[in-house]
Amino acid sequence: MPRTPKTPPRRFEGEVAAWAAVGAGWRQLFGSFGDLGFSLEWHDFNAPEPIDWARSFHPGSIELCLNLSGEGSVGDGTRTARFGSQTAGFYRQGQSPLSAERAAGQTHRFITVEFRPDFLHRELVESSAWLHPLIRSSLDTEPTGSAVSEPEPLTARQRDLVMALRQPPVLAGAQRLWYGAKVRELMSEFFFAPPPDSELFCHRQQRVARDRVETVVEALRKDLANPPTLEAIAREAACSPFYLSRTFSKEMGQTIPQYLRQLRMEKAATLLKSGSFNVTEAALEVGYSSLSHFSAAFHQTFGCCPGLYPMATPTQRSSVRKS
Repeated sequence: MPRTPKTPPRRFEGEVAAWAAVGAGWRQLFGSFGDLGFSLEWHDFNAPEPIDWARSFHPGSIELCLNLSGEGSVGDGTRTARFGSQTAGFYRQGQSPLSAERAAGQTHRFITVEFRPDFLHRELVESSAWLHPLIRSSLDTEPTGSAVSEPEPLTARQRDLVMALRQPPVLAGAQRLWYGAKVRELMSEFFFAPPPDSELFCHRQQRVARDRVETVVEALRKDLANPPTLEAIAREAACSPFYLSRTFSKEMGQTIPQYLRQLRMEKAATLLKSGSFNVTEAALEVGYSSLSHFSAAFHQTFGCCPGLYPMATPTQRSSVRKS
């Protein structure tokens, strides 16, 4: 049976240094990597330059990234996991360091949950046969290699869970118990996979649903200004338009038009931040012929009109005050 890995040092300064540039855009939600074995952090910032995300990884840790918006990547030297909007995945920091980057010119909103190996061993070793291979191998004596999993789209239930983490509905004295339960719920959602020789029917359905959602996402991203019709995407996904719409809404927690608008607004924000596009040009670039409709959608997404972006966002206001 795998034995419990040694507890790593409690103090780690790299995380604070990695996020120093974003100021109030990074904060700890709950936990202690050294004392409790897990820590949850919330990130909400605009990145004018690429950010070296790998500097924040604890040595020997397993980290789960719950990515709401903004693009990031994590590589282990062999493969690279790419996090898009509404995706989740995990990775292990071994002796060979991971590489990771958060893209410039984008709004990044995500939660990370860092786990100490001995905490995972204590919680999961009795269920090791059902764990994802990366997690299962992390329970062995002391894995030295770094590794990444393939990010998958967040389901509606998972998105609700992620959003709840930001505002716990309990008193401060109960938060340790509440967050402890939520961390274990996250583990049950993301760290388990059926054995290769016993894929259950429900898991096959989930896999097919995720594949179809990915087909929609890729089709929309190819041309935001002139996206393909629902019928065309459904043909590519090998299902009916009605079934594709229902599957997408169930898995992503929003309709295909709502998701398209989200992608368009994120792209428009990137264009406006670049300084090379004015509001009218950005609107046309993402498929809006009506400036009033574009402004209304942008305001609903970011809380300010496009002409004031990004200096009207909370993170930017905080940076201006500090400077």
